[in-house]
Amino acid sequence: MIKLSIPEMSCGHCAGVINKTVKELDQDAVVTFDMPARTIELNTTAAQDEVLASLAEAGYPAKAA
Repeated sequence: MIKLSIPEMSCGHCAGVINKTVKELDQDAVVTFDMPARTIELNTTAAQDEVLASLAEAGYPAKAA
């Protein structure tokens, strides 16, 4: 389980882009969103560094929460 803070995440569109980005790394990943806290929890086989790099490239820089 990976928990990330994504300060730029503010709406459903953001969540969609983030979900798509994670699924490109691991199609079986489960992403749980906490929009008010601007955090996500990931159940994924992808490495955290790989997820962070992909999210940053998609315009949603994240850090461990």
